[in-house]
Amino acid sequence: MESSQSNDPCTSSSASAAGEAACDLVTVPTRQGLEAVDILRREAADAVGPVLHDDGCGTLGFLVPAGTAAGWDVPGSTCTETNGRGLRLNPEPPVEGSDWLLPPGEADLATDPVVLRRALGEAARLIEAADSCR
Repeated sequence: MESSQSNDPCTSSSASAAGEAACDLVTVPTRQGLEAVDILRREAADAVGPVLHDDGCGTLGFLVPAGTAAGWDVPGSTCTETNGRGLRLNPEPPVEGSDWLLPPGEADLATDPVVLRRALGEAARLIEAADSCR
């Protein structure tokens, strides 16, 4: 049985006063990510943490608790360890050409990786069903 990691805010004792985060980042294609955000928000308003949209790459990035990358195995997505390297939880997006879909402050907690995994799976099934009807 899967167990959920803590969805505490992405911080650590090594995080700087400038707001560097010790989170991992799950990156998915925009379409699947938007479906997953809708699914998570229907479950509960606080079920989804900050989400970064990178229009240039056509991806959404979900902040998840540090350590998630070690066990992430969802096809069609990647999970990257940030260890606070350059990722800042402030209103300014951390990457040029990106913007917050759900900015820190509006979404204070990291997304629970177990809940995200389930939402991404449901989103993939919805997209597949919609595409097969065309």
